[in-house]
Amino acid sequence: MTTYLIPALILGGCGVLAGVLLTIAAKVFYVKIDERIEKISESLPQANCGACGFAGCADYAAAIVQKGAATNLCRPGGADAAGKIAAILGTAAAEVVPMTAVVHCSGDCDATSQAFYFDGVQSCKAVKRFYGGNGMCKYGCIGLGDCMKVCERDAIKLVNDVARVTPALCGACGQCAAACPNQLISIKPVSKRIDVLCSSGDNGKATKLVCKNGCIGCKICEKKCPNEAIIVNNFHASIDYNKCTNCGACMEACPVKVIHSCDIKA
Repeated sequence: MTTYLIPALILGGCGVLAGVLLTIAAKVFYVKIDERIEKISESLPQANCGACGFAGCADYAAAIVQKGAATNLCRPGGADAAGKIAAILGTAAAEVVPMTAVVHCSGDCDATSQAFYFDGVQSCKAVKRFYGGNGMCKYGCIGLGDCMKVCERDAIKLVNDVARVTPALCGACGQCAAACPNQLISIKPVSKRIDVLCSSGDNGKATKLVCKNGCIGCKICEKKCPNEAIIVNNFHASIDYNKCTNCGACMEACPVKVIHSCDIKA
């Protein structure tokens, strides 16, 4: 009997001692967590998309309270989230500029064609990795929907074989931009309506051979813009949204009509 009792008592004593020590340590090393962090985290959409520049919603909430991070960085949450955060902190709500994603490609099935049919894993990244793309234009939308698969708001659809964004549904999280292997998607302010819907880096002749809607790099738009908001570099026109005033001069001047105005409400 003694043979079993003594080890059991020793083991039980060690357990009790460990419990006491853990309790003491928990009290000694206890770090009080600011309850505002949890409240702010709960007010965020929990998309954990990283668009705010932090690892996730909880990390962003902690940064707001502990490091003074701006309260208007959550794009999916928008003004609603910023308002809730301000209320929790007892500060004025910071202005939130509505943003949306835009796909810079006009290479639909009426303007270009596929170089081959890909029967492997239906993924833009897979086609890009192994074959450089499946279209005649190596810069254009591959059209296998990687951007659609990561969009939690169902804001992207394939229209005539090209991805298109519905701004009213878009949370501007940027996950679609990260998923696109041809880097066709950018995030812009909703108020900036003028977009160049082409990302070709080939010269005008080469571009027109593979896509009727492609930018030919003629620089007419660049010359017509009164604000120097559009620049042609490497045969490709791009808009500086900080300078653009939506005047439409570049759009009217474009001979191939690859510059479009998207009249959308914030």
